[in-house]
Amino acid sequence: MMDFQSRQKSLRRQLATHRFDALLVSHLPNIRYLCGFTGSAGLLLVTQAHSAFFTDVRYDTQAHAEVTGARVIIARKALLNAVGEWIKSRRKRSKGCTIGIEAENLAVAERKRLVELLPSGSKLKNAPPLVEQARMTKDEDELARIRQAVELGASLFDRALEVLRLGIKEVEVAAEMEYAARRAGASEMSFPTIIASGARSALPHGRASEQAIAAGSFVICDFGVILHGYCSDQTRTVWVGRASSQEAKEARRAYEAVKEAQQAAISAARAGVNVSEVDAAARQVLRQAGLGRYFTHSTGHGVGLEIHEAPRVAAGQKEVLKPGMVVTIEPGVYFPGKWGVRIEDMVVVKDGGCEILTPTGKDFLAV
Repeated sequence: MMDFQSRQKSLRRQLATHRFDALLVSHLPNIRYLCGFTGSAGLLLVTQAHSAFFTDVRYDTQAHAEVTGARVIIARKALLNAVGEWIKSRRKRSKGCTIGIEAENLAVAERKRLVELLPSGSKLKNAPPLVEQARMTKDEDELARIRQAVELGASLFDRALEVLRLGIKEVEVAAEMEYAARRAGASEMSFPTIIASGARSALPHGRASEQAIAAGSFVICDFGVILHGYCSDQTRTVWVGRASSQEAKEARRAYEAVKEAQQAAISAARAGVNVSEVDAAARQVLRQAGLGRYFTHSTGHGVGLEIHEAPRVAAGQKEVLKPGMVVTIEPGVYFPGKWGVRIEDMVVVKDGGCEILTPTGKDFLAV
């Protein structure tokens, strides 16, 4: 069971540190993290003393069943109006109060309306990413869910290999994988499945298309599932055609360089290390192989309730890895008009290194 009470208690300590009387949480993954609500409409107001969760009548039953550590208020009007009225009803305590907001998740028009609704003397202030910072470090319950999601996600690659053949469309491979995911219990995919073949494999985020898979090139398979609220993310790249061909030999050299770069980054990932050092470890290997300029994106990102969350594993980032952080390690090289290679695993950071969660092998594979 998730310890929502402890999470809210920890947030309250942060409110005091930043001199907020309350934090209005509007980002739904943050709301889920703090109180357990899984619906699509809600606001959570966390004050120094208590929490109030606002939603509409559609979620009456669900909110009362899911929300922990907060009073559930079913609004008969716009949620922001309900929040403003609730704060006004506590005039003496709210006079002159400072309310933090998640600026990246509150529209300009919403902020303006909220200012108009608040008692005189109150003010809104952009809050730092307090909840996102807490979410970076996963507890044991979260890690258990992530492990389950990773295991289920990995099984989809087996299905991909069963159906991947000459002439099949990328979207057909993706459909088979997504159907298998649903049958296995996934609530949805972490993101639209990427099956990118031929020259399209040089597109780092080339979603599955109507293109038929042809011989003599790579197919990038990037996929993940959401299970019990938590995401998985994995990439494998396979060669289509004869492994002994001259094209395949050249492709294999690039593949092995990416594999070596990924291992270097995995070896560098441990508690106390800056994320930029992990990124640098992968880039150094690819530069030495003469492929550095073909690695065009960051080495990885955090995964949890969202498919992309902090920390970002990239050059110039200042975050230091801590035990319990879950990140992807996914270097790749991309040759426009030709093909691309990416290998991606999820790892959990530990004191002496990291644990690879993804169970799938990474040897060069030709189909």
